[in-house]
Amino acid sequence: MTKIIELLSAVEHPAMEGDIVSLGIAADLKIADAQGGELDPEAEGVDEKIASIKFKLVFPSPDPFSADLKKECEEILEREFPEASVTIIEMVAPRRETKRTVDELNDQELKKIGKIIAVASGKGGVGKSTVTVNLAAALCRKGYKVGIVDADIYGPSIPKMTGTEGISPLVEQATNLIVPIEKWGMKILSIGHLVEPEQALIWRGPMACNALKQLIMQVKWGELDYLLIDLPPGTGDIHISLVHDIPLAGAVIVTTPGQVAIADVIKNVNMFKHRDINIPIYGLIENMAWFTPAELPHNRYYIFGKDGGRKMAQETGIPFLGSIPIYMSVSEGGDTGMPAAMGDNPVAAAFASISTSLEK
Repeated sequence: MTKIIELLSAVEHPAMEGDIVSLGIAADLKIADAQGGELDPEAEGVDEKIASIKFKLVFPSPDPFSADLKKECEEILEREFPEASVTIIEMVAPRRETKRTVDELNDQELKKIGKIIAVASGKGGVGKSTVTVNLAAALCRKGYKVGIVDADIYGPSIPKMTGTEGISPLVEQATNLIVPIEKWGMKILSIGHLVEPEQALIWRGPMACNALKQLIMQVKWGELDYLLIDLPPGTGDIHISLVHDIPLAGAVIVTTPGQVAIADVIKNVNMFKHRDINIPIYGLIENMAWFTPAELPHNRYYIFGKDGGRKMAQETGIPFLGSIPIYMSVSEGGDTGMPAAMGDNPVAAAFASISTSLEK
């Protein structure tokens, strides 16, 4: 019997419980000898005669992991059968008439969400993900049902910040919906939950956008008051895809007081205000506004400049939601997976105050 099935059975789907053989993704295996004659996979000693391997990867819906799975299969088979040619055909299975389409499922799931809010920044390193998690925590403490999507496909940090690293979400087989991870009463989902932490996602724009849409739309969110989407920094393909395909209630902009961050944030503001997009902006949050040492609680040191975010909000005509100072509890919370807004400290009070702007 050929080892091919055994080898393919070692290829796990990152978002489903099982390997590509048991899930029925790998199908229609055909092997042939050097003369092109078809070989019987069940025959004894057949591996020594194999000159070509051909099979299909059949996915139930467009799958952002299809290219990665195909590459993994090719590498395994080429390593075991270096002299054989390997052909893998990717395809999406025809939709059954008795099963709802993904789009229909998406529409039904999104209708259960009160407000979908994007959290954006012009550049990286301003604490956008930290703000997203703590805003969600502040809303959750007020009794709201809250979800978080980590849409930073290339640099997901929400799993670390929420202490959900190494946890993989399940897929409900009856509906083909991803079941988000739950913690502190919040529902959380990130691309980081679907791939290994060290895995580099070398995806072009369309593939990244497709993955993002699945992270938001093909998920069993249930009833939510708020779904916060932690966007990647900048204004690229992912942002454009999101604002066109997802019914956003509005956006929150995050910056630091520094002039470089302010200059980049203006691009975010202009993108959401563009006539072809026209997404309401709840306002701007100035993160890392100042530093107060524990031993000098009345002192403020404006490390990155003073009031840069407040001035920019005034100039662009958007609301200024508030300032978040630098506290050790914020950094430690991100490292330990316990948001500072879950505690009893000045940062928690600041996020609780800012979150009232999202309740309007």
